[in-house]
Order: sequence, then structure tokens, then C-alpha cells
Amino acid sequence: MKTELKAKFLQHMLQKKKGDEGFTLIELLVVIIIIGILAAIALPSFLNQANKARESEAKSYVGSMNRGQQAYFLERQEFVDQAKFENLGLGISTNTNNYSYKIAGGGVDSTVASNQAQPAKVAQATVRAYVGGVSTGVVKGTGEATTLSVLCQGLNAPVNKGPAGAEAFGAQLTGDTAADCAKLGNYEDIQ
Repeated sequence: MKTELKAKFLQHMLQKKKGDEGFTLIELLVVIIIIGILAAIALPSFLNQANKARESEAKSYVGSMNRGQQAYFLERQEFVDQAKFENLGLGISTNTNNYSYKIAGGGVDSTVASNQAQPAKVAQATVRAYVGGVSTGVVKGTGEATTLSVLCQGLNAPVNKGPAGAEAFGAQLTGDTAADCAKLGNYEDIQ
């Protein structure tokens, strides 16, 4: 009798499974809600990564402009100005989708120049501005005369009341990169 009961139970279970295929509406709603929560968490992080990728263009270009200025100074004892931007020999465009690159200062007998990455859409820009500075100066501790450089990034994007990137170094750099960036206002040192 026990085997008959087992057989009937198994037969009942097999028949029940054939009719229970698929998901209930509640199960589908729970899955959709979980996917929505995960998307809401991931989207801001994804958007922030996209801005970081755009900003890396400016960091790279302004850093290259700083090094180009230093090399140009070694050869000619002056920094490049905006009119001679191509003399840096970097092969970069002065305008991209994200930034406009400019040089403030420089020129004949110059001892300081500012390399600027200004966000292309200033009022609505979600990327931060960057300003690089190069000048003649003295290395702290050794007293060695050389060219100094600094790379500063805006604390906020222009859409969040951050700087537009048009700031310039008016005097020679001190070699204290944090203090040099602080002179510009809403900037921090990123070297």
C-alpha cells in the first residue's frame, strides 16, 4: 500500500507541475522593481564616469601644454603666447567638443604663462575647468633656477558655480603647488 500511495503522490505532483509553468504577476513585479532600484543606483555613477573621461582629456592636454612651454623656454628663453600656440608642437586642436584651450601670458621676454582648458559650454558645463601654469623660478631647498609648473583643477563644474577656466597666473610660481592653485580662487592642485 505504501508503494501505491507513493506512485499516486508522484503522479499528482507531475500533473500539478505541468499546469504551474510560468511566473506569477507578483514575481514579475518584484524583479522589475529590483532592476529599477539597481538602475537608479548605477546611473549617477555611470554619468560621473563619463564626466571623468571628458576631464581626462583636459588634464592630459594642459599637462602637455605645460611640458611644451617648458621645452620652448629652454630653447628661446620665453614662453609661447596664444598667437603662437602651434609652436608648442603638440599637434592638439585648440577646440574640442568638451574644451577650448588657450594660453594667457607668454610672448617676448615672458617669465610666466597660463595654459587654460575652458569648458566648451560654459554656463551648462558639467566638466571642471583646468589651468596649468609655467614660470621661471627657484626650486625650494636647492636654490636651483629652473622652470616650474603646476596643474590646477576647478573645485566644481561651471554648472555648479565653479570657475570657467579663464583665470591666469599673474606672477611667478612659488614651487608650492597647493598655494599656487589657491591663488586662482576655486582651484586645487592635482599634481
